[in-house]
Amino acid sequence: MLTVHIPEHEYQIIIQRGALKKVGAWVKSLWSQEKIALITDTNVAPLYANEVVANLKAAGFDVCLKVVPAGEESKSLRQASELYDFLADEGFTRSDGVIALGGGVMGDLAAYVASTYMRGIHFLQIPTTLLAQVDSSIGGKTAVNTQKAKNLVGTFTQPEGVLIDPEVLKTLELRRVREGIAEILKCGAIADAHLWQRLLELQDEEDLLTHAEEIITLALEVKRHVVEEDVLDQGSRLTLNFGHTIGHAIENTAGYGVVSHGEGVAIGMIAISRHAEKIGLTPAGTTAELTAMIEKFHLPTRYENWDKERLFTAITHDKKTRGQQIKIILLTKIGEAKIVSVPITTLLDFLEEE
Repeated sequence: MLTVHIPEHEYQIIIQRGALKKVGAWVKSLWSQEKIALITDTNVAPLYANEVVANLKAAGFDVCLKVVPAGEESKSLRQASELYDFLADEGFTRSDGVIALGGGVMGDLAAYVASTYMRGIHFLQIPTTLLAQVDSSIGGKTAVNTQKAKNLVGTFTQPEGVLIDPEVLKTLELRRVREGIAEILKCGAIADAHLWQRLLELQDEEDLLTHAEEIITLALEVKRHVVEEDVLDQGSRLTLNFGHTIGHAIENTAGYGVVSHGEGVAIGMIAISRHAEKIGLTPAGTTAELTAMIEKFHLPTRYENWDKERLFTAITHDKKTRGQQIKIILLTKIGEAKIVSVPITTLLDFLEEE
């Protein structure tokens, strides 16, 4: 278990195999609310929704289940509006709560809706993908996409608790496991040489899942530290964006869902490090280390439909841009990163193919 210490708000992250079977007791330890909206998607609902609903009802809660279409397209203002109507129709008030059950799309969408419905109601996260478990469910970022950019509309609102059960990863397809691994690799690369070493010792994706509790905990220690230090993403927390500036642009230009978030981040980490190495901002050999690790877990290092101009246009709509400047994250060595502010036009150089 980890505890996230935020000013005027503290919450715990449970990381335990079999924890989902105890979800009712967990929620009861946190909430006295009578009504809960369990929001999930069409992929996760057949696997876990009935079990979670039954467990919550056994603990005395009135549960309303809402299943939305799986996929990145549901992370939209249109779907958020449908969820507002659902909560209103079911009579939800500010004393009631929302639980997000699913991957990053469900976590971001349900949390965004909970943080804005009636100016904010209670919410909890139960992430069911490795990516959500090590990244999006922690730290209080909620968002939906628009046609212009990923995560363009959102809030900073912390959950009241996060429940992570590595057992649910057994039903996750391998591609989704890998995209979570990309974020774990990022955590090691930017801030934890020990985590990087543990990853070097693992053989493959299956080996990582065998050690899931340990690896997830190490990755979350990195995220917890930077979130506590910089809640609103204005300073050191930006290091978590390593690989994301280019990665988000790849996701956007490919069409959401064609290139997964983790795949985009993997390619982005390589692309930005390769140019930084060429101009002396990252030590020689760093890109080769990154590439070897990424390839070991069968993540991509290149994007075949690379279009420098289209990627640059997508980046200029990214929320990390500040006027004519953008802050990029570069490695000073494996296990340590720095934030560098550069003119937005400089990114054209980073977008040159090798």
